[in-house]
Amino acid sequence: MTDKKIIPIHYKELVAVFEHDGFRVRRIKGDHVVMTKEGVKRPLVIKTSPRLVPVTHIRTNMTTAGMTRERYFEIIERL
Repeated sequence: MTDKKIIPIHYKELVAVFEHDGFRVRRIKGDHVVMTKEGVKRPLVIKTSPRLVPVTHIRTNMTTAGMTRERYFEIIERL
């Protein structure tokens, strides 16, 4: 397990992380970006306000997406 710490990041960077993992933006409604991926039952919802996404929201979306911490940091390093 990695001992890196998940920190708040800009919502556009978080969208890019999930796009890199196969998710696609399906719609933007108000201050929410809704993303889906084939095989994942629930959509990811990323708030655009405030611009920095809180760690709790990042972790919730990671759980919904079935993304491990290792995968998250692997993608972050590539972006």
